[in-house]
Amino acid sequence: MLNDSNELYKRILDHLYDGVYFVDRDRLITYWNQGAERISGYSRRDVLHSRCYDNILMHVDANGRRLCFDGCPLMQTIEDGQERQVDAFLHHHDGHRVPVSIRVSPMRNDQGDIVGAVEIFNDNSAQLSALEQISEWQQAALIDALTGCGNRRYTTLKLQSALMEFQSYGSPFGVLFADVDHFKRVNDTYGHETGDQVLRMIAQTLMRNVQSYDFVGRWGGEEFVLLLPRVGRAGLLQVAERLRLLVEHSQLSHAAGSLQVTLSLGGTLARPEDTLETLIARADAKMYESKAAGRNRVTLFEPEEPAQTSE
Repeated sequence: MLNDSNELYKRILDHLYDGVYFVDRDRLITYWNQGAERISGYSRRDVLHSRCYDNILMHVDANGRRLCFDGCPLMQTIEDGQERQVDAFLHHHDGHRVPVSIRVSPMRNDQGDIVGAVEIFNDNSAQLSALEQISEWQQAALIDALTGCGNRRYTTLKLQSALMEFQSYGSPFGVLFADVDHFKRVNDTYGHETGDQVLRMIAQTLMRNVQSYDFVGRWGGEEFVLLLPRVGRAGLLQVAERLRLLVEHSQLSHAAGSLQVTLSLGGTLARPEDTLETLIARADAKMYESKAAGRNRVTLFEPEEPAQTSE
């Protein structure tokens, strides 16, 4: 039976901004604080007395490795008593992926035996904090009401501004054009309300897993545009592959089961002679190459290729 001291500690932990949870040696969750509820979207009722790997947080690393079954830091700490710190991506209750920084420490009884572990995690989403600074009246004009990312008008303004800065000062940037694979099939099979949930899931995954100075906008329908300042070809490819992988490993809970979708992405670096139209046309063309090559992949424009025209 928990003593009064333990109850006091748990009340204090409930007021932390970070997520905190305890597991026993079998990784059964015995405590889940309010911070964990806020970051993950899962309430205590959802998770208490279930195991952390029971289709809940489903941590993956940047390579898509499922940590709950291969390299779980909680399990490793329970086995060797060593503290650990890792970065991972948890599965939110609403389906999207959230980047988190995780710290794990062993829990010991009065005899010094390891009886479980405690995990502390915090949300590493950078871009959302930047969007939250936009005033309410600006949000109405610039933010897509469905997904919470920039709308097409805002995306156009950001791209035009980046082009002007590039042509005036040589500040490089890259653009990714992303399209949800087989989205019409999702709407036809599950209905438009579920389709909207899928779009929100994808938008949240994209926004939470880029830098604060990057930009994510909804171009229209199931299409998204990402603006990445100060990036070269290797960096553009790295970001695109990470986002593709995270969307692939996101899933939406549905009455018929778990719904997963994928993205096809095309990307390009800006060129000095670009207009908004040529820039978007080039990234869009590469996205369609990804579709033609089998979907769920990234295709980048190569410098030696002829420049794409607005037609």
